[in-house]
Amino acid sequence: MSSSDFTRTLGSGAHPGFDRSRALFTRMHLDLLLLVLLLVLCLTGLLILYTGSGKDLHMLTRQAIHMGIGSLGMILAAQLPPRFYQLIAPWAYLVALAALLGVLIAGVDAKGAQRWLALPGLPRFQPSELVKLILPLTVAWYMARRPVPPHITDLLKASVIIVVPTILILKQPDLGTSLLISASGLLVLFFAGMSWRLIGSLIALVSACAPLMWFFVMHAYQKQRVLTFLNPESDPLGSGWNIIQSKTAIGSGGIEGKGFMQGTQSQLEFLPESHTDFIIAVLAEELGLIGVLLLLLLYFLIIFRCLVLSSRCETLFGRLLAGSLSVTFFIYVFVNIGMVSGILPVVGVPLPLVSYGGTSVVSLMAAFGLIMSMATHQKR
Repeated sequence: MSSSDFTRTLGSGAHPGFDRSRALFTRMHLDLLLLVLLLVLCLTGLLILYTGSGKDLHMLTRQAIHMGIGSLGMILAAQLPPRFYQLIAPWAYLVALAALLGVLIAGVDAKGAQRWLALPGLPRFQPSELVKLILPLTVAWYMARRPVPPHITDLLKASVIIVVPTILILKQPDLGTSLLISASGLLVLFFAGMSWRLIGSLIALVSACAPLMWFFVMHAYQKQRVLTFLNPESDPLGSGWNIIQSKTAIGSGGIEGKGFMQGTQSQLEFLPESHTDFIIAVLAEELGLIGVLLLLLLYFLIIFRCLVLSSRCETLFGRLLAGSLSVTFFIYVFVNIGMVSGILPVVGVPLPLVSYGGTSVVSLMAAFGLIMSMATHQKR
């Protein structure tokens, strides 16, 4: 028996249990590495939420339940083949538009915004979070039926699909979510082969329309957020309080932080919304730069794995959808950290799978299920 035969025998039978487990996940259309990374992120999020909420066990329990529901949704979403999503995409889009109209007509008001819908027999939910999935799904369905690179008429028709829900969400009002949702749709067009010349023209058009948005689209509180971003010290006890306290928390954490549950800005309630939008400031204060870098590394690994899975999709529809959802997840992380650190205006975007929020967690986990479905189902 040669040494090479010995190596082959040892390699094939050294971990039979692991091989069987991996085969099981493959049959279930689940990516084991992505599942492990998501589990670590969810556990990390619960740990940060525990200190960010001031040891609120009720909030922690609800978030854990949301993550459990989201995980079940992710597993279910991964089982359904891409063909199924192509069939339901236009109908799901119509249901989403109806839900957004329902919010404007009979939505639940909270903190000056009407963004939630309460239907009989169902818990209150935020339809705009579901649109984060449905819009790129619909645009990918439309573009997959067209030749690539897309013709200008196809891009215009796809733009209508993007603009309609964006306007409805702007009416709630929710500028941050509307921008992120429109970005998820535009990313599909980018992956479909939109020319750089057209992208540059679009950026120039948006820049030219910015003054019109300021006077005719943006609400007073949204304008105040932009002004506060430019000069937060102009109203340190009012509109600038949030970002000043956030930067104070981040800076005071230093390299190693003050220690878990030892932060002053969050534990003494100087930092507002410490369990939602500004939760990473809690992490920076208590675990310092090292804690933030470890969390960013975890996000990077998840995004990189999603992009790898996107490259394995065998259909154009799958590549467009999985690629868009992967980059959109990165945008959520970038925007939240940018607004908390003061390099972007505060637009109310939660930190994915870390900030408290039921509908957001469920929709994000479902998005990962969609990515796994697109990558693991073979083209027939």
